[in-house]
Amino acid sequence: MDVLWRIIRMAAYYPSRLGLAYFTAIAAIGFSLALPWLFGDAIDLMVGRDGDRFAVREFVLSELLLFGVGILMVSLGRGFCDFGRTYTTESLSQKVSFDCRNLLYDKLQNVSFAFHDREHTGDLMSRATADVEAMRRFVNLGMIRSLDVVVRIVAIPLILFFVNWQLALVSMIFVPALVLRSSLVMRALRRKWLHVQEVMGESVTVLQENLAGMHVVKAFASEDYERAKYNRKAEELRVEYYDAERMQGTNSAWMTLYFTFALGLILWVGGWLVVENRLAPGELAMFFLYLNQLTFPIRASAQIINTFSRAISSGQRLFDILDTRSPVEERPNAVPMDRPAGHVRFEEVGFGYADRSPALKHVELDAKPGQVTAILGAPGSGKTTIVNLLPRFYDVTDGKITIDGDDIRDYTLQSLRHNVGIVHQDVYLFSASIRDNIAYGVSSATAEDVERAAKVAQLHDQIMALPGGYGTWVGERGATLSGGQRQRLSIARTILIDPPVLILDDSTSSVDVETERQIHRAMVEVMKGRTTFVIAHRLSTVRDADQILVLDKGVIAERGTHSELINQGGMYQSIYELQLRPQEEILLEAALPAMVDGGAPA
Repeated sequence: MDVLWRIIRMAAYYPSRLGLAYFTAIAAIGFSLALPWLFGDAIDLMVGRDGDRFAVREFVLSELLLFGVGILMVSLGRGFCDFGRTYTTESLSQKVSFDCRNLLYDKLQNVSFAFHDREHTGDLMSRATADVEAMRRFVNLGMIRSLDVVVRIVAIPLILFFVNWQLALVSMIFVPALVLRSSLVMRALRRKWLHVQEVMGESVTVLQENLAGMHVVKAFASEDYERAKYNRKAEELRVEYYDAERMQGTNSAWMTLYFTFALGLILWVGGWLVVENRLAPGELAMFFLYLNQLTFPIRASAQIINTFSRAISSGQRLFDILDTRSPVEERPNAVPMDRPAGHVRFEEVGFGYADRSPALKHVELDAKPGQVTAILGAPGSGKTTIVNLLPRFYDVTDGKITIDGDDIRDYTLQSLRHNVGIVHQDVYLFSASIRDNIAYGVSSATAEDVERAAKVAQLHDQIMALPGGYGTWVGERGATLSGGQRQRLSIARTILIDPPVLILDDSTSSVDVETERQIHRAMVEVMKGRTTFVIAHRLSTVRDADQILVLDKGVIAERGTHSELINQGGMYQSIYELQLRPQEEILLEAALPAMVDGGAPA
């Protein structure tokens, strides 16, 4: 019930809409309850007693006209109130779903990488769509329509007892069975819908992964395998969804059956009472009309129960995300970071991912302003972890990281990340123009700023060669650009924010030698005056670095310059001989044509 109370409190943020919805709902119920009474009195006006039997009697036409006008006015009032209830409840439910989507989106934007490491994108998409829609239906049907159901279920039996207590007792025979069955069905549906929502999230995850990895699927001719995998999950969802709907439909059918039996008994007993002159025809008609109104809450109760059950399961899934605390949070007294000089220090830094052995242990690092620090090591040695800690994508578990002597946790996350520029290894581009992708995160950037950044990244000429220039639309994930163009666009995007601290996460690993030389010449200028960290597998950046760190199992095994480490004969020399020296030979071969033409090698 805590989940439902939280949803109700969200709806209570709009008291005028909520109050108007309840007011119009109650007014509509009042008009509805008045109609059978008017009809019953009108029938009794026309039919009276003639000795021991009922017969049509003389009546004043004006009285009948008065009843007709009254019935018409009450019907119009009920129609207007029904419209008002429909409008306000739909408006209120859309407001709540709007708030839910925004809260969820904001939460997903602000949680750290650790949260996204363990959550599936498809499941998060399911929570943002199907689960939010289930909560909207609860506000629309459960919160407002349930009032209609409750008021009618309470008011109509009382009226029936007032009209004729004997018929009322007959109509109440099946109530205990209805209440018991509804309670059992609600508990079963709550568990069933929770499982349905989980399976739906899993199916969306399979679909999302298939679409994101379509190139791999095609390359390995795995369409049949992927189709079978999705079919299995879709079949599981179909079966679970069918079971939930079958359970709800069965409950609705039983309620209708109970009511039909009650109606038959009342018709038999009521007819006998009229024949015995113990019940007026108008009263019997009134009783049937009220009983007919009771069919709505009885039949709707099955749908209301289903709405409550889905809201509980969906709300639980949604609030689990909203209540998640990010491991990376701003301190209450965090302040914006002004542009620093860029003196970065790692002091006895340790870090470990959840349920895994430590990724970093006792890391000591001192990068002075303007220095270039190259980081090498085998996969899993902790290279990427180091640079992920600097902008606080994760928080250190031991020690601290400082910039210009101040702990980075003392600053707001936004200001810290504006001062730490990152060129990721896996370049992500949005479905927008080239200009918008370069200017991403810098809303104040002018066209001249964008072009200047592109020129530094050696990309301007290639952009201008495109039919649309900077307005050229970039396909999903940059599919319309080459790998080298995507990486240079990412570099331009980082250059535009002009960060004093720069991180290059293997930014030239997928480009050819000539493109790398162009980027390297540009980045030499870009790195001047900036503290730069490079996760490098290319000789050009490693050889010219001010210091090189060689990581091994989360520990800095070696540090020094290229010449110092070569002479030590340790891990760096092995990496150099196996990986970097062959690159040196390729670069030399690439430079020979330029030397033959009278030029100088780059």
